Amino acid sequence: MATESASSSQAAFSAASGSGNQPLIRLGGIKKVFYTDEVETHALQDIHLEVAPGEYVAIAGPSGCGKTTLLSILGLLDTPTEGEYLLANEPVAQLTPSQRARIRNRQIGFIFQAFNLIGDLTVYENVELPLTYRGMSAAERKQRVTDALERVGMSHRMKH
Repeated sequence: MATESASSSQAAFSAASGSGNQPLIRLGGIKKVFYTDEVETHALQDIHLEVAPGEYVAIAGPSGCGKTTLLSILGLLDTPTEGEYLLANEPVAQLTPSQRARIRNRQIGFIFQAFNLIGDLTVYENVELPLTYRGMSAAERKQRVTDALERVGMSHRMKH
């Protein structure tokens, strides 16, 4: 079997200085290998990362270095081949798909490069949609959506 290796360990994982709190995210020795009949691709090798609550993190690197693979693991959309991932000091390895989905809905936010908005919905409806899966009342959803759009200076585009 041939081996192909992405230079993932060379991706830059830079974080602003955080507080002395327990890390919100802790990765230890994360490795991800994709297997096919002809080749195994080492997408991530020995990744160690800690992110404190409130800390801003940038993940940068050349195309093919493993950024998307790492984000998929962090977002609980994929699992590492090896290593440990602790979220809020809890291991995520044994979480069921429904537990992972619940955490994504309540604790993890994604900002996509291509936005991934639903074209038939208004800005308001696009922001509100994930909140409907939480079983939140219409009044609470309205307040949260309005607050969020005001915070980012988009309240004037609610109906677009």
